[in-house]
Amino acid sequence: MELSSSFASLVSDNISFSSAISPFPLQSSLKTLKLTKPTSQNLRILAVAVEPQQDLPHNSPQKLLKELAERKKVTSPKKKVPPKKFILRPPLDDKKLVDRFLKSPQLSLKSFPLLSSCLPPSRLNNADQTWIDEYLLEAKQALGYSLEPSDQLGDDNPAKHFDTLLYLAFQHPFCERNKARHVRAGHSRLCFLGQFVLELAFCEFFLQRYPRESPAPMRERVFGLIGRRNLPKWIKAASLQNLIFPFDEMDRLIRKEREPPVKSVFWALFGAIYLCFGFPEVYRVLFEVFGMDPEDKECQPKLRRQLEDVDYPPEDALFVHPRLFRACVPPGMHRFRGNLWDFDSRPQVMQTLGYPLVVQDRIPEITEARNIELGLGLQLCFLHPSKYKFEHPRFCFERLEYVGQKIQDLVMAERLLMKHLDAPGHWLQEKHRRILMNKFCGRYLREKNLHRYMIYSEQVQDAYEHNRRLRNPSTTAVQQALHGLAYTVYGKPDVRRLMFEVFDFEQIQPKSV
Repeated sequence: MELSSSFASLVSDNISFSSAISPFPLQSSLKTLKLTKPTSQNLRILAVAVEPQQDLPHNSPQKLLKELAERKKVTSPKKKVPPKKFILRPPLDDKKLVDRFLKSPQLSLKSFPLLSSCLPPSRLNNADQTWIDEYLLEAKQALGYSLEPSDQLGDDNPAKHFDTLLYLAFQHPFCERNKARHVRAGHSRLCFLGQFVLELAFCEFFLQRYPRESPAPMRERVFGLIGRRNLPKWIKAASLQNLIFPFDEMDRLIRKEREPPVKSVFWALFGAIYLCFGFPEVYRVLFEVFGMDPEDKECQPKLRRQLEDVDYPPEDALFVHPRLFRACVPPGMHRFRGNLWDFDSRPQVMQTLGYPLVVQDRIPEITEARNIELGLGLQLCFLHPSKYKFEHPRFCFERLEYVGQKIQDLVMAERLLMKHLDAPGHWLQEKHRRILMNKFCGRYLREKNLHRYMIYSEQVQDAYEHNRRLRNPSTTAVQQALHGLAYTVYGKPDVRRLMFEVFDFEQIQPKSV
């Protein structure tokens, strides 16, 4: 009895009890026991009264926090896994790589290389087909297309692949299907192409609709129609909002959640329409399906001081109807025919650019008339606004520069899409921006010594002569005006010739030493 009472006294000196429950198991360290002669004075008993636990309410924050703490104790900590981009994968062997490329839909079309480059890099799977079966008919009906499957069309018809491209157009980066690699790449490439298609379409439309207006108000009109803030209005007018936000109401979303998906789908949609049907269908969808009104108050430009614009049409004008060329090159340019620049500089400019091109016309007079208009257009390309703009607002290169900037953007976008089949849209966007920097466009013109033929006023000529910071932007404008003239006279193939053969925008031709 004495031994047990002495042991209890020793243990009680080293152990204490508490009502708090520790998340770790109870650990007690017994110090080395020193047996002493037990006495009643060494006997101490420590006790703590524990209150009975009260049941907390079901929704009590203390109970929820307690359950969360217990759940964290049970769950083992996750091991840190390196990101996927740092995991090295073994390269594919040659046989698998060749098989992968040969089975890619991007190499299936030889007659439509641009359309083929925008198809998904791999075939659509069952999940893709599920979306097509559920939503595609609704999209085609809203846009005014036939509900029959497009793959029933002939191989020589680019619209055969419209169903696939339309499916990719609606898979914006914020939806679930965009996580698949082939869907993400296909949508981003369509979006990259569609933005330049829209810019060129509105550029041509407004140049012909307002033949006496400068490009600045036109750019404001375009922004008022297809600016990011106004796109949800057009999507809702065509009843396409449920295809973009199937689980949310678009009007209740905040701007940063609503506008980026709508912009991505809108651009990709017109990229798909352009590839399958061309520009006439782009205009139909813009003005009939979406109901865009160029005279709407929201897209009107700021009020400006308008200069008096009077034409001087000659009696034997060659083109009097408002086409794109005549919208950029006014009939009054015939007053400059036969001047000093026409005899001294035009032959050298045409020789450098490879003009006139050989075109087989049934009537020889048409060829002669086209060459005359080409010479007048070339003089307008080199006519700086400081020379005659205050006398005649259109006697300068501004309108040709506007259309030339848009067509060179589209031509370079098509070139990059066909050249880099496996590149995503954001990479192509950055590549496109770096190639078409303004400083490079002006430099390519100066390398051909074409800047010497620019026509300035006397005051500007003295200021620009020894100041490259003032001179170089004007050479960029002339470069883009030449592309606009080539597009209006000979079409898109001549723009490609100027960009990649004459001026070598990609800088891949050997340099002369």
